[in-house]
Amino acid sequence: MRRGMTTVMDSIKECVGKALEKVSIVDVHTHLFNSSFGELLLWGIDELLTYHYLVAEVMRYTDISYDRFWSMSKKEQAEFVWDELFVKRVPISEAARGVVSVLSAFGLDLSSKSLDTYRDYFSRYSVDEYVDTVLEMAHIDYLVMTNDPFDEKERVVWDGSYVEDRRFRPALRLDQLLNGWLNNWFTLKSWGYNVGEVIDSDTLKEIKRFLRDWIKRMSPVYMAVSLPPSFELSYKDPASIIIQEAVLPVAEEFNLPFAMMVGVKKLSNPMLRLAGDSVGKANIGVIEYLCRSYPHNKFFVLMLSKENQHELIVMARKFRNLHIFGCWWFLNNPSIVREITSERLDMLGFSFTFQHSDARVLDQLIYKWRHSKDVILPLLIERYSAIIRSGWHLSEVEIEKGVNALFGGEFQSFLDRRF
Repeated sequence: MRRGMTTVMDSIKECVGKALEKVSIVDVHTHLFNSSFGELLLWGIDELLTYHYLVAEVMRYTDISYDRFWSMSKKEQAEFVWDELFVKRVPISEAARGVVSVLSAFGLDLSSKSLDTYRDYFSRYSVDEYVDTVLEMAHIDYLVMTNDPFDEKERVVWDGSYVEDRRFRPALRLDQLLNGWLNNWFTLKSWGYNVGEVIDSDTLKEIKRFLRDWIKRMSPVYMAVSLPPSFELSYKDPASIIIQEAVLPVAEEFNLPFAMMVGVKKLSNPMLRLAGDSVGKANIGVIEYLCRSYPHNKFFVLMLSKENQHELIVMARKFRNLHIFGCWWFLNNPSIVREITSERLDMLGFSFTFQHSDARVLDQLIYKWRHSKDVILPLLIERYSAIIRSGWHLSEVEIEKGVNALFGGEFQSFLDRRF
């Protein structure tokens, strides 16, 4: 193969592999924080082991009471999970394998299965050293946080100690404003916004002022909300009214995407706490209506149910103001990511964002992106090989351009566009 010129079939695997190895990633949705948020930034082996995926998994193997587990310290919970899932059993699930991938990435001896040894290794890092190390290992250009003005621990930081780090960019999360209006409107009023429980024109004006204030304070990449599968647009529903009469006008004003993450059934099993959330099929018609009715707004959409994915891809073909990204939460398993990504490549080409980490623990950036690259490598090889067999001349530069688009380039283009 002549570099930068026409490829031959035998070089495709090498070229795609190199492109994936060197790509700088934009992680468009995480639950991470930069170090100025203090304890809200989760990192290290104990946080990895007490990740809610693993908590839900360990409960399937044991008869420990929920109350007993939650009464343990973080250290004790981590030791319990380690013993049950990594010592007594083979860590074959995606979340458990992720822990193994992180330990392996740092060159630790996996045969010892010594949690204390692993703890000792990670304790040598300062927070800032560890942030630098993990972002470099995961090849992260920047990631997008999830920032909720109604969270008092976060709000304290925004009010005084926030330090900008271009590698960690804000997203303005609106769950408590939209889904919890009846419980939270008075909080907004206590902050000096003249709102009332009934959403009239004066209250909408003040909600817009609140949104503008926080956009100017945060400079968010987008505004976002997580919605239940039952969500419908209704003139009686506070979330529907606020979205259409406040959020979308302000989003258009600032040319910000509105991210809708649809399909979470909160606390199906409340005894599992965060690990107790579940999934339901949602009505794609809501997305269609918004994309059609607000053509100058940009919508950034995830749906949690696998059954919604085909409809969502078709919707993205029909509306250029709709950008879909990644495989979220219960979909973020290699078998499902492979299927959904393949269908998206078939129908959307490069005009979507391949994946996001949804990481809650910094270390997860390492395994989630390594595992994701393992999934997309054969998919890209298959497609590039197919067009070469059809007679198309393909350059190494073009391969790199396609990979960059899928790992953040197309997202960046979507942010920059106006409709």
